[in-house]
Amino acid sequence: MRVIILGAEGADVAAACRLARERGARVRHLGSLEALLGELRAGRGADLLLVDVAWDIARVLAALRQERIWVPVVAFGIGTAPEAAARAIKAGALEFLSFPPDAEMIAAVLASVGSEQRELIAEDPRMRELLRLAERFAASDASVLLTGESGTGKEMIARFLHRRSPRRSGPFVTVNCAAIPETLLESELFGHEKGAFTGAVARRIGKFEEASGGTLLLDEISELDVRLQAKLLRAIQEREIDRLGGKQPVKVDIRLIATSNRNLQQAVAEGSFREDLYFRLSVLTLELPPLRDRPRDIDALARHFARKYARLNGLPDRPLTAAALAKLRGHGWRGNVRELENCIHRAVLLAQGDAIDADAIQLGGASAPAGGKALPSALVGRSVAEVERELILETLRHTLGNRTRAAELLGISIRTLRNKLRAYAEAGIEVPPPLQA
Repeated sequence: MRVIILGAEGADVAAACRLARERGARVRHLGSLEALLGELRAGRGADLLLVDVAWDIARVLAALRQERIWVPVVAFGIGTAPEAAARAIKAGALEFLSFPPDAEMIAAVLASVGSEQRELIAEDPRMRELLRLAERFAASDASVLLTGESGTGKEMIARFLHRRSPRRSGPFVTVNCAAIPETLLESELFGHEKGAFTGAVARRIGKFEEASGGTLLLDEISELDVRLQAKLLRAIQEREIDRLGGKQPVKVDIRLIATSNRNLQQAVAEGSFREDLYFRLSVLTLELPPLRDRPRDIDALARHFARKYARLNGLPDRPLTAAALAKLRGHGWRGNVRELENCIHRAVLLAQGDAIDADAIQLGGASAPAGGKALPSALVGRSVAEVERELILETLRHTLGNRTRAAELLGISIRTLRNKLRAYAEAGIEVPPPLQA
């Protein structure tokens, strides 16, 4: 993971740099907004930006938006008052990190933003076979399409392909097509020239050029606007891109991996996804099975997460009892590995005694159905639209307004979620405010 720390030099900032590097991050420290914009414009991007809360967070985010640059921002501060932290979150920071830096908190922030810090655990025969196939695909330069439900680990498989490819020494660059607003996505992918639009004060290198010599991951490709699909198709076919406002095409050398939690063949039939682009992306395909279909992975992942969160919280490593594992195996895991990770984190904190027993396993939602079961009586007599609205708003409250995370939990695209929230607001229904600008 690539991390940029923006703030004044000091012992605490140096300590944060060291802790992040110890956890595998590539860290740069910059002392001005101008230096930051220069790095990002030149294609020396970042997966996470840590910004001193003493700075004007809103100004930093506005400058990034004006340049059409998308990067997650986390604020940090030394002995900061709660009001300053709240202002940073309101301005658009995803989280607030209190300094002096804590090793476990740094690790948690890195893990929450990217998948590089997560181990690939696979003991179930279906996943082992998928990894054997991925090993064979890795040596090729052909495009790969990874499909599967949200939370099954598609980005981790993409990183697995990159690490075992001839391009392993090159960059691995990710773009979440669902999370980035449509107005920013074209510049994010292809870059722009000075003067291409209002606010374009300098040339900016896009993700295609940034990934040249390595691998570009287009996450949730199904959410890409149809107009951009045509431009992406040309980039894949010709291995060249056009910056916004550019006069000459720019050659790029990338290996493309795309992911989708939707059925792209169905999207093609519905006319929302280009058929020629689908065939270009799916030269090689891997479909990740949901967690409920990989029972041996449930045990292995649960034990892994129990060790991980015991270590992060300074607790002893305690085994999961047979009853706890049986309870986990009986759950439906709609949220897949992400849901399991959250469940085990909770269990580590709740468990009493020398083991994690079934009473510490708190499951959200229904278990896997065993035959037809009646709907809860509270739902009877209510319209589908009313139940859906309540589920969406409650999930949004649970994620503290984080729309991207709420969409993942609901199993819908961020664009669908935004449209529904807009409709609720227009109908006079109170909607939780967004976590980020």
